[in-house]
Amino acid sequence: MSTTFPSFVLSRDNRIYLLVAAIGAIIQLIIFKLCYPFADFFSDSYSYIFAAAARLDVNIWPIGYSKFLWLFHQLTHSDTAVVAFQYLFGQLIALYFFFTLLYFYTPGKQISHIIFGSLFFNPLLLYLSNYISSDALFLALSLLWATQLLWMIHRPRPIQIFVHALLIAALFTIRYNALFYPIISAIALLMSKRAVVWKLAGIGLPLVLILLFINYTKNSAYQLTGHRQFSIFGGWQMANNALYMYPYITEEGTPPPGCQDFDQEVKRFFGKYHEKAKTISPRDGAFYIKFPQAPLKQYLTNHFSVEEDATHGVAAWGSVSPIYGRYGKFLILRHPIAFSQHFLLPNAINYCFPPLEKLEIYNLGNIEVYPLAAQWFHYRDTHVTAISPNIQGAILLLFPGIFFVLNICFIWVLVIWIKNRQNESLFNRSLLLVTLLLFTNAGFSILASPIVFRYQVFPMILCLSFSLLIAEKLKLFSLSPGA
Repeated sequence: MSTTFPSFVLSRDNRIYLLVAAIGAIIQLIIFKLCYPFADFFSDSYSYIFAAAARLDVNIWPIGYSKFLWLFHQLTHSDTAVVAFQYLFGQLIALYFFFTLLYFYTPGKQISHIIFGSLFFNPLLLYLSNYISSDALFLALSLLWATQLLWMIHRPRPIQIFVHALLIAALFTIRYNALFYPIISAIALLMSKRAVVWKLAGIGLPLVLILLFINYTKNSAYQLTGHRQFSIFGGWQMANNALYMYPYITEEGTPPPGCQDFDQEVKRFFGKYHEKAKTISPRDGAFYIKFPQAPLKQYLTNHFSVEEDATHGVAAWGSVSPIYGRYGKFLILRHPIAFSQHFLLPNAINYCFPPLEKLEIYNLGNIEVYPLAAQWFHYRDTHVTAISPNIQGAILLLFPGIFFVLNICFIWVLVIWIKNRQNESLFNRSLLLVTLLLFTNAGFSILASPIVFRYQVFPMILCLSFSLLIAEKLKLFSLSPGA
């Protein structure tokens, strides 16, 4: 391909895409913010804001997004500016991804138009960007990472090694879903046509940065909580996942050292709510973390004074997290079949139809925000307004079903592609990489935590784009002349 990428992007046809995307993004954002003048908040939002305001180096959630909020706060106190940046930055990365697909795979106009419309005229991305949450930023950077992997396969350059390492490190600080990203990156590097030394550097450099971040986080956590731990939330998540099966097991065994008091709390809860607990599943989200009467919150309240915790609960949560982690691991290893039946299987079903969860209603249906958020964004008071708190649930209602259909379509066209043994070396490498990414994401998501839709937008974009590219190459679409 003789045309350079910048020349390709600025060609006559593609300038139209650029113009439409730019004007469309601005108009949509203006209309959206007229309907939703304030950002959207939920419990995680306040945790991120507090960590930013207190300049913490460790938090319940990965610290990267809080650092982003702090940095942004040095420039402006406007929540609209944060939302606008999250949305427009995501649209800019989507343009890079879109033109990369066109540049390497030359899809017809019909397929190009469908991918373009799904990326740039999609209400989901506006609602996601309106959250004070890491979701939109992580999505944009993940899409940038995936696009860089395609460039590594098609047009490897030494500079990509360093850009890629920084990108992986940044993603790792924002959300722990990036744990499997270095594996996919290593496969992309091994498939690229580069010298072995560059491949090893590309694989090793991100790992060095990640290990440095892990060590820094553990040291910061030790100073705050008294425990060297990378993820304060990890122990909570492990115990939560294990407790879904608790009503169905009959022999718990002797709990690990230090977990006896928590075990008694668990026994008290399920002794009182045994039958009701059988109706609780991963479809309800992280129920045992959120429900105030559940063992995790009760044990925390009984053993630590959260109100007196100057770190907004971070130190208290971190103090009990190792106990919860040991206890959850103990139950899972002791009852792997029950865990598979009552957490992994229903969570796999959830992956097919992920619940909208927080996306279903604006600001969790509240007309007030916490004073912390009002102070951070310089609101006049804690009151927030929106065109409707419930309309977004109706607008986004079909997206979980669309996600399911896209996954089925991807598997279907992939099977046909493999049967036909298409001889397109570079596309086959890209397809192998995307397939591994999608299946690894599914496995990681199912194992790690209850599934929610906002975590699956990135694989949804890849699934749609590559399903269409494969289908067109297989001539499964009836294209009009000149398309």
